Amino acid sequence: MKDTYAIEMLGITKKFGNILANDHIDIRLKRGEILALCGENGAGKSTLMSILFGLHEPDEGTIKKDGEVVKITNPNDATRLHIGMVHQHFKLVDTFTVLQNIILGDETLKEYKGNLNIFKKALNYLNKHVFKVIDYKEARREVNEIIKQYDLQVDLDKKIRDISVEMQQKVEIIKMLYRKNDILIFDEPTAVLAEQEIHEFLKILINLKKEGKSIIFISHKLNEVFEVSDQITVIRKGQYIDSFPTNKTTKEEISALMVGRKIKDFKTKKDIKPGKEVLKVEHLQMIDHFSKKKVVNDVSFNVRKGEIVALAGIDGNGQQEVIYGITGIKKTHGGLITLDGKDISSFSVREKIKAGISHIPEDRHKYGLVLDYSIYENSVLDRYYEKEFSKCLFISENSIKRFGDELIKKYDIRSSGDGNTIVRGMSGGNQQKIIVGREIERNQDLLIAVQPTRGLDIGAIEVIHNLLLEQREKKKAILLVSLELDQVFTLADRILVMYEGEIVGEFTPSNITREKLGLYMSGAKKDEVHAIKENDNE
Repeated sequence: MKDTYAIEMLGITKKFGNILANDHIDIRLKRGEILALCGENGAGKSTLMSILFGLHEPDEGTIKKDGEVVKITNPNDATRLHIGMVHQHFKLVDTFTVLQNIILGDETLKEYKGNLNIFKKALNYLNKHVFKVIDYKEARREVNEIIKQYDLQVDLDKKIRDISVEMQQKVEIIKMLYRKNDILIFDEPTAVLAEQEIHEFLKILINLKKEGKSIIFISHKLNEVFEVSDQITVIRKGQYIDSFPTNKTTKEEISALMVGRKIKDFKTKKDIKPGKEVLKVEHLQMIDHFSKKKVVNDVSFNVRKGEIVALAGIDGNGQQEVIYGITGIKKTHGGLITLDGKDISSFSVREKIKAGISHIPEDRHKYGLVLDYSIYENSVLDRYYEKEFSKCLFISENSIKRFGDELIKKYDIRSSGDGNTIVRGMSGGNQQKIIVGREIERNQDLLIAVQPTRGLDIGAIEVIHNLLLEQREKKKAILLVSLELDQVFTLADRILVMYEGEIVGEFTPSNITREKLGLYMSGAKKDEVHAIKENDNE
């Protein structure tokens, strides 16, 4: 029998208004293959995969599965065809438990054996049909088998709103495996994972391939692409560019095809003598609202003008809570926070913004944007009340439009229209550019950047790295939180390692190796770390 492809998308075209998101794109996925789909932010990758998963219908084109033409008009069609997708922005119900989210829409049912007398009148219309309920015991057993097989440890009884972004990512993966899908789509799956966890995730992908799964892997991280993929397809500005066997091309060739130009080296970090202290945190304490456990314990540090201080650690060790405390998103339970010598510990979020804090948050949807607002509206989200944008209690739309247009141009924010475009429909990378541009343009004394390049392509990462270094040269104080050690070593002047809510070490990039830093992040003691042979930073 002639070999067929697991998936073929042929001549796929999709328009949104006047914008051509996908322009007659062809991609082919072989059985048991990992196909990496590469392109810059807004290239049309997620739109193409949303068509395959049934979230959009193509205006033109054909989809084949195992050589047969199929019609996919919604995600239920995709699920019946055993096509699953882990989205860049998760599709989870915050108020449901992990287990409820995993089985939602594909529940295991059992016949109800209890007393139905009290329901008889209400159930008369069922006639001879058997009354069934969700079999949570069986569902839990099945899910636990998946967790054990793929080492995806999650607490099934916690609500989604109470777990980290990294845990939510794992829930999405388990959801897909629970449905026994054989075509797996991963849209930026490692964007929320710490460096130590990425390696384990890539092993999972390889194991899935060995089991016969066919995988489409969207990633901007070319190291990952070259580690696990068999084939690479590049699209740019909605058009198919080329495909290569992974072992027949290079990272430099792929990155140049993605952005349409050769990527320059990142801006060289200049030697700058730090200036006066801008942020000082003393003996900070924070307690988790739900568990009542101390998640930040006696944390003290400072950030000075003209330096970048990085909080490094495996996700869930208190870095995010420190940021919540500094920015006012969550209440602190002890300690002192001063900005330019002024106690701001009890200030509200707006008061801290006015005092001189800019904040690029990790979760752009929850804390960075109002998704149903336009680019213009989001560009002044935390400063619309300022004199520049408001006159006599009325918002100046012309001033906002002028500022928004400058932001779009300066930070290369791409959308399906002009500044009136609603941000919900934009790519994650371009949403991130709105936040980064907005916060930098506020010209504050302190810039807090949490995962600032999450989900961005290599060209956008280059731009944001250079922007942060430019802010450093302008004598701004920058507090960076990043799960990516390459970013930490590239940008930071000082590295503070957090483990279980405490700072367990302070280093400079020149006096610590990645290996040793990783050990501190994992909770190793000083004598254990010193026993490791010195390696040069790579």
